Amino acid sequence: MAKYKRIEELLLQKVFKVRMIEIVRKRLRWLIMVSVIVCCGSPFVVGLAFAADSPVNDGFTVAKAFAKAQKEHPGIAVAGVAPSAGVSVSRDLVYRDDVGRALHVDVFAPKGDKPAPAVLLVHGGGWMSGSRSHQEPMATYLANRGFVAVTVEYRLSPEARYPAGMSDLYAAVRWMRAKAANYNIDSSAIAILGCSSGAQMATLLGAIKTSPEYAQGGPYQAQSSKVQAIVNIDGIVSFTTPVALKYENDPAKKPSAAEAWFGGRYQQVPELWEQASPLAYVDKHTPPTLFINSSQPRFHAGRDEYVARLDGAGVYSEVHTLPNTPHPFWLFDPWFESTAFWVNAFLQRVLASSDP
Repeated sequence: MAKYKRIEELLLQKVFKVRMIEIVRKRLRWLIMVSVIVCCGSPFVVGLAFAADSPVNDGFTVAKAFAKAQKEHPGIAVAGVAPSAGVSVSRDLVYRDDVGRALHVDVFAPKGDKPAPAVLLVHGGGWMSGSRSHQEPMATYLANRGFVAVTVEYRLSPEARYPAGMSDLYAAVRWMRAKAANYNIDSSAIAILGCSSGAQMATLLGAIKTSPEYAQGGPYQAQSSKVQAIVNIDGIVSFTTPVALKYENDPAKKPSAAEAWFGGRYQQVPELWEQASPLAYVDKHTPPTLFINSSQPRFHAGRDEYVARLDGAGVYSEVHTLPNTPHPFWLFDPWFESTAFWVNAFLQRVLASSDP
């Protein structure tokens, strides 16, 4: 633990200082409220305290991922990107507040004379942990190149099981269109990008042709939740392939990350495991899709068949696999630069000719 704490301190100083100050302030407010609970024993105050923030799960943090990856790749460094002149950052904007608490986005917006294409960025963490701050380097990189980049907070499995987090992503896309004039967003050119579990969620939202029932909750229902491009960074697109079931339905894990998200193993709720598999929806209406993968086949589950179906439907796709890479490669240099380059090139290509 002391080792992780020291690594965390170094990383925060380098990349996440401003963001972590905000988080620390929130935690201090939470601790103050807990102190009031202890002193006063008020059930009303208890309710306020635990509604302030989502349940905390630090299973996946940049510090822990760095410590693990550095053992095999000692030359890596945490990726960090500074915003260019003219890029504004608007933090902690509420996009949804009808689920018992407020959910937030951060917007990285470049100055421009005309509306710009936009990207919603979805963090990973096994559907149970992680933070939208993990996507800040990519969001900043894209904003520096003319995209409006939006990092999103969504409900994780310790707070609410599937499909709650998916419902949040649909609401976030609608919010982007509702606020297009505020942030100079071209509402006809919105992409969704996800990493790891966030990539599975992003691909699912993009692949489903019509909004599912769980997307009907939340504000701005008059706005479309359709996206014009998908970027999948090392996320599975099928929960029911043999390789996916080997890991996501592993009886040695109690529960596995997928089991915790779905509220049951594949044998218990197969309909949910199938419903959440983007591969089931791929056809000619699926948006152009970019895959960027690590060297670990576990996170390619369903990818090749997904691409084959896109090819058969005449839909553009790209696949890039980085050799000798850990799963969370997108967080670290030297791999971040290649990843960001491919993302930017793909989005520049497909969003320039997207349909509303």
